[in-house]
Amino acid sequence: MVSNDYEDAGGPGPRPVIGLSTYSEPARYGPWDVESAVLPRSYIDMVERAGGVPVLLPPAGVARAEVVAGLDGLVLTGGADIDPARYGAPPDPQTLDTRPDRDDFEFGLFALARAAGVPTLAVCRGLQLVNVALGGTLIQHLPDVLGHTDHSRTPGVFNIVRVSTVPGSRVATIAGLELKAHCHHHQAIDVLAADLVAAAHASDGTIEAAEARTGSFLVGVQWHPEANATDRRLMRALVEAAAAHRGGRAS
Repeated sequence: MVSNDYEDAGGPGPRPVIGLSTYSEPARYGPWDVESAVLPRSYIDMVERAGGVPVLLPPAGVARAEVVAGLDGLVLTGGADIDPARYGAPPDPQTLDTRPDRDDFEFGLFALARAAGVPTLAVCRGLQLVNVALGGTLIQHLPDVLGHTDHSRTPGVFNIVRVSTVPGSRVATIAGLELKAHCHHHQAIDVLAADLVAAAHASDGTIEAAEARTGSFLVGVQWHPEANATDRRLMRALVEAAAAHRGGRAS
């Protein structure tokens, strides 16, 4: 049984509340086949095991400041491609299944969280969203640029990509100088936003992580840490930053 106290996970006081953005997708359960707000269970388990309290945030209309006020940390999760209009590009034929409602909600959510200093971990699509929100652009289909599909070989299956972190970066401090990352992405950062710095690369040069130059904790990774049940370093780092943020607000 997992305690409700963050103290049992290595920190003092109540566990920090971590918001997770969710997908709006058709889902089947029991006799029902309906549009639902869903998220892979692995994200929820990752937050719980790292010492946080997971709270799911459905893409419902406009992001609200009162929602962000109740969060100590935020995870921008993976999912569908971002509408290229967000970064002034025409859609590539391989840019599929965009979710304008989710874009609207999550761009607003990130803006509010950043303004409030809420520590944020951005995963895959989340990293791409952060880069676009801060003024960067995306490569819409990596195989067209790289000539290979190593970052997403098979639909629904994570591919292991060896990633090297940038010495001195926050990501390197958290995850070490090299790791085997669970990847499933056909898009990636093209022009990096000025407020971000690259923190990890694949051997082909693809930016696999970025972090904020200044301000509160903001780390984005192109891989999926929730897919590796044995490694929760990034989430523990977010939970620790969220606990500090919570303490700062209470003082």
